[in-house]
Amino acid sequence: MLTKGFKQMLAEANAVIETVSVQDLAYLMDNPEVTLVDVRDMVERESDGAIPGSLHISRGMLEFKADPDSPAYDAELNPDDRLILYCGTGGRSVLAAKTLFDMGYRDVSSLAGGYAAWLAAQK
Repeated sequence: MLTKGFKQMLAEANAVIETVSVQDLAYLMDNPEVTLVDVRDMVERESDGAIPGSLHISRGMLEFKADPDSPAYDAELNPDDRLILYCGTGGRSVLAAKTLFDMGYRDVSSLAGGYAAWLAAQK
């Protein structure tokens, strides 16, 4: 039996992670100290597209890319920058943001509704 399911994990993540609306994202992206991170799988990014200017780091590689002690570290994930993560609809990105928060990143948030919400707002 599971001791903690996805609903509890999402609730815990949402309790500490800020959610950014698609409308606010447009204003935030003007700031050079904001990095938009796509945590979807490469297959999703290639088939569905991506938000222009976003950095792609799949959720499965996040901890390795975010840790400066890792040989896979990606310096574009600057702990001093504001990181806004997105996925397909928002669930994975809030969990990924919580992971970065737990690693010591302090200014992390999740895009409400994810790529689907961003795409709908473009119409």
